[in-house]
Amino acid sequence: MSPGNLWLFLPLGYLLTISIEIPILLSGLSRRHSWTRKILAGVWLTACTYPVVTLVLPLILRDYSRSVYLIVAEVFAPVTECILFFMAFGESTDSRKTSRWRDFSAIVVANLASFAAGEFLNIYSWFGLLD
Repeated sequence: MSPGNLWLFLPLGYLLTISIEIPILLSGLSRRHSWTRKILAGVWLTACTYPVVTLVLPLILRDYSRSVYLIVAEVFAPVTECILFFMAFGESTDSRKTSRWRDFSAIVVANLASFAAGEFLNIYSWFGLLD
C-alpha cells in the first residue's frame, strides 16, 4: 500500500477502531474509572498508537512479511496503550492490583477485537475502499 493510501485510510480506520474499542473499554475497565475517563481512554490511547500502526510500521516493515508486521503492530499497540493508561490513570500507591490487571486486560481485549475486525475487513479487501 502506498503512503498516500495509508493517509487516506487513517481517519476511517481510526473511527472504526474506536467504535469497536470504546464499548469494550466501557464494560471492561475497572469501576474506579468514570464513563468519561473510559471514553477518553478509547479515543486518546488509539490516537497515540494508531498512526504508528497505520502509517509508520507498514513503511518500516515493508520488506518483511505481513506476519512480521502483524506481530510487531499487535504487540506494540496494547503494550504501549497499557503503559500510557497506567502513566495517566494509575496510582503508584494503588493497592488494588486487581483493578490494574483488569484495566490492562480490557485494553488488550479491545485491541484484539479491533484487530479481528480489521482482519475480517481485509479478507474482503476493505469492501473495495482502497482499490
